[in-house]
Amino acid sequence: MTARLLRPAAIAATLLLCACDGGSSPTPMATPSPTPAPAATVASYNPENCFTQTVPGTNGKTLRTLIVPDTLKLDFGLPSAFPNGRDLDDKVIDITLAMLFLDFTITGQSTSTFANLPLNPPANDKPFSDTFPFLAPPQGTPPAATTGTSFDFRTDPDSAFVRVDRMGQPAVATALIGSPLKTPYNDSNPPDDVAGVYRADETAQLTNLFNQIGDNLVDIGLRLCSRPG
Repeated sequence: MTARLLRPAAIAATLLLCACDGGSSPTPMATPSPTPAPAATVASYNPENCFTQTVPGTNGKTLRTLIVPDTLKLDFGLPSAFPNGRDLDDKVIDITLAMLFLDFTITGQSTSTFANLPLNPPANDKPFSDTFPFLAPPQGTPPAATTGTSFDFRTDPDSAFVRVDRMGQPAVATALIGSPLKTPYNDSNPPDDVAGVYRADETAQLTNLFNQIGDNLVDIGLRLCSRPG
């Protein structure tokens, strides 16, 4: 009986010794390596179709013919509203962004798609004037200018005008011209646009904008004029 009781005790002692430093250590279980996440695929867009698609309400003009040269254009045979001329309350940036990004062959998308979003103020904070230059009165009581009151916009010669910035189409110089070229672009003239001096930079900048936010616009249900290449 004693031998039978001692035998299990001896086996238990042997197992304890095996678990000590002097014995054989149990083989550790291998930790599975996590499966690496697949690298994100970066879409590369080709915006050429955006430059060549017809912009609604412009009598067949394309984005490129509207921004080259970068001047404000007016067709007296069409209603007066941006991009055909410009009213003070036109949402020109929203309209320009729609022309840069959206596919106008898709039903429901137009130059007003972004302008119709309920993000803009419903009206100017002060009513516009009914007489030239139609601007609303300033806020507060800023000091009035003491020079230049004799300047006549209608009759003074071209030499009397000084250009401080050229931005016929809003957002062109801002969005389509890279930082290193902004000053040369501002100092250049419309014939440089026609000669294609800035065409490569305009394409590169619009491509970059699509690469940065194109997937976000698609995620909210918009169809873009550029497709990933």
